[in-house]
Amino acid sequence: MEEITANLVKKLLPKRDPNGHKGTFGKVRIWGGAVGYTGAPVYAGEAACRTGSGLVFVAVPGEVYPIAAARCDTAMVSPAPEEYEDLRSWMSRCDAALIGPGLGRASDTERKVRALLEDLTVPVVLDADGINAVGTHIDSLASRQGRFPTVVTPHEEEFRRLGGDLSLGRERAAVDFARRSGCVVVLKGPGTVTAAPDGRALRNPTGNCGMAKGGSGDVLAGIVLSLLGQGADAFAAAVCAVWLHGTAGDFAARDLTEYAMTPGDLIGTLPAAFKTLGL
Repeated sequence: MEEITANLVKKLLPKRDPNGHKGTFGKVRIWGGAVGYTGAPVYAGEAACRTGSGLVFVAVPGEVYPIAAARCDTAMVSPAPEEYEDLRSWMSRCDAALIGPGLGRASDTERKVRALLEDLTVPVVLDADGINAVGTHIDSLASRQGRFPTVVTPHEEEFRRLGGDLSLGRERAAVDFARRSGCVVVLKGPGTVTAAPDGRALRNPTGNCGMAKGGSGDVLAGIVLSLLGQGADAFAAAVCAVWLHGTAGDFAARDLTEYAMTPGDLIGTLPAAFKTLGL
């Protein structure tokens, strides 16, 4: 399987309009968070800001809103609408949406996730508990096939819950699931595999075991979201995101060691990752 290269990432990244304004560079929305999981949507939101989004909105449950709002410097945080129609309306008013970071496993929440996948007409990134909410209900994903771009970002256990078959090997498994679901699949882990429904697949050579900490995946989801909101197609957004995420991780490990680096450090080293592309 071919590897992602810096030259490919530079080619696929959305171009910046020197005369652009905050509306030019994408409005993105994130629904996540729960008691005990306030960091996940914060990491995703701040990563989206660091990746170039013009406007980043984060919705979290009312009981954790003060915590999340205090931690976000650039993303705009609000209490999530409780009624489904209000939530759907809020999530629809954007260029791309992220569902799942730290969302929790309540049955009503999972029902709302599946409904949003069928109702939203914008590109969607599905991560963490968003993936768990789908489970084996692959029809919720397939309903978007050919209509609206969808990126799923599972680690191996989440991939199994979706019905992915790892007995095929990581590369073949990711391609097989991408074809069946109509989604771009980012199968996380050493040598993260990004696969598209048309059979394209690339392995990521960047990253290290210091990134194997809760929260790193939320940063990745925010990067994918940002690039989608800036106009990249789903496969390009995922390919660029995993390479940038891994490269940021390599800079963090160099400066802080694999032991001491944290997911928040990945956000801080994203600028260095971009600079390696001559940007």
